[in-house]
Amino acid sequence: MAVDPITGADTASTGGIYSSTPTRAPKQSLDSEAFMQLLVTQLRNQDPSSPMDTNQMISQTTQLATMEKLTSMDTTSQEGFALQMRQAAAALIGHTVSYLDKSGTAQTGTASSVSYAGSVPIVTIGDQKIALDSILGVVSPAGTGSGASGPTTAPTA
Repeated sequence: MAVDPITGADTASTGGIYSSTPTRAPKQSLDSEAFMQLLVTQLRNQDPSSPMDTNQMISQTTQLATMEKLTSMDTTSQEGFALQMRQAAAALIGHTVSYLDKSGTAQTGTASSVSYAGSVPIVTIGDQKIALDSILGVVSPAGTGSGASGPTTAPTA
């Protein structure tokens, strides 16, 4: 950071690439970095005549490790759910589906393609682009052998 020797002002914040002092938005959740900063600050500011109990330090580092694993599991779970949504959307292609249109009315049509551009897959039904979570139900196409022709009965002797 360059400081003007005359005024003592930070030249990066008064001129240069910033027109105003850059501000950092506060985080709304604690992550491992914040947790570690708190632990280091606690260790730096402890009373030398009464240092932190070893059990407390182990407990806090265990909490940090637990938090990191939970964060990892959450990320893995979200990725798994996204994959399941993609698979479910792809399985709809060629099937007749019912869905809610933009006005909230139930409609029916055949799914022809899927887009994964957003966080929720978009299924193309006719000329409509419908989010996967707006699809109400699926009907297998006729002649697929999945019971569409009705129940069969065994011949009697």
